[in-house]
Amino acid sequence: MYLKNSKIIVIKIGSSLLIDNKMKVRQKWLFEFAKDIKDLINQNKKIIIVSSGAIALGCKKLNLNKKNLKLDKSQAVASIGQIELMNLFKKTFNSKKINLSQILLTLEDTEQRRRAINAKRTINNLFDLGFVPIVNENDSIATSEIKYGDNDRLASRVAQISGADCLILLSDVDGLYTKNPKIYKDALLIKEIKNINTEIEKVASKSISAHGTGGMKTKIDAAKVCQLSGCKMAIANGLSLRPIKQILKKNNCTWFLTKVSKLDARKKWIISSISPKGELIIDDGAIGALKQGKSLLAAGIKKVNGKFNKGDHIKILDKNMKEYARGLSSFTADEISKIKGQHSNKIGELLGYITKSEVVHKDDMVEV
Repeated sequence: MYLKNSKIIVIKIGSSLLIDNKMKVRQKWLFEFAKDIKDLINQNKKIIIVSSGAIALGCKKLNLNKKNLKLDKSQAVASIGQIELMNLFKKTFNSKKINLSQILLTLEDTEQRRRAINAKRTINNLFDLGFVPIVNENDSIATSEIKYGDNDRLASRVAQISGADCLILLSDVDGLYTKNPKIYKDALLIKEIKNINTEIEKVASKSISAHGTGGMKTKIDAAKVCQLSGCKMAIANGLSLRPIKQILKKNNCTWFLTKVSKLDARKKWIISSISPKGELIIDDGAIGALKQGKSLLAAGIKKVNGKFNKGDHIKILDKNMKEYARGLSSFTADEISKIKGQHSNKIGELLGYITKSEVVHKDDMVEV
C-alpha cells in the first residue's frame, strides 16, 4: 500500500471540505481529520498540510460573495481569513496535542532555487521540532502573474521541495473517472495511472466547486509534477469523516505512480537543472566523509573557483581535480573563501554573523 510505505506525506485540503455550501465551517470533519493526522504521527510519519480556505473564511466573516471579488479585494479578504483559518486549525488540533506551524508561499518561493532550499530547510527543522507545517499560498501579497490560482499545484511543489513520498489531494470526488460520474452512470473510477496521456487529459473534468478555484485539470497538472519528482499522488474523496483512514481501509481513489525513483528525481534536479557556477576542491579527509554520507564542511575545502551565490549549482573536485560530486552551495563563493580550511565553530567569527555549518548539505549533493 502506497500510503503505508510513505515516510513524508503531503495532504492537501480543498475549501469545500472546510466549509459547506451554506457557508458553515465543518468543525466535526476537521476534528475527525485531526485524528487521522495523529494516527500518522504515531506511525512516525512526517506530515505537511496544504490547506485552502483563507479567502472562503474571509468571505464568511465579512458576509461577501467570493465570485464577485477582484484580486486586490481578495488579497485583503485572504489576510482576514488566514487568521480565521489558523485559529480553526489550532483550536481543533490542540485537542489532539498536535503542534502546528504556518508557512505562506508564493509561486516564486518554489520556482527560485534559493528560496526553495530555504523552504525545504524550514520544513525539515519543523519536523525535527515535532511540528506539522500548514502551508498556504500567500494570497494577501501574490499578484495575478505569480499566483498558483489553486492549491493543487502548490501542493505538488511542496511535495517536490520537501522530498515527499506521497501527496494526497483530498477533494469532493473519489478520483478520476473514465467519464463524468455525475452524468454517466457507467463511469468507472481509474485506480492507477502510470502515464498521463492525451486520453487521461481528455477525461479530466473542469468542474469547479463552490469555494475552490481548481478542477480536475489542476490535479492532473499536480500529478505531472509529482511523477517527475519521484512522489506518488492520490486524488481521494475527503468528504467522509476520517478520510485518510478510509484510503488505508478501502483505497477507493486514483493513484498516479512515479516515473522515476525519488533518488533519481533528486539527481535529475541537481545534475541537469543548470550548469555549475563554480568549483570546490576538497582534501582526502573530506572525500572520505562524503563517502560516508556526510555533508561537506568548511574544514575540508582547499580552494574555491568561480563566482557563485548561495543556492547555486557547483562541482566538488578532489585534489587531483577529478569531479566527485555536484551540489547546491549553502554559501557564496566569497564566504567560502573566508572560511575554507576552518573549523565550523569559527564560521560566525570569520563572517561576522551566525549561519549554518554545512557548506553543501548532504541532501543537496549527488555523487557523479
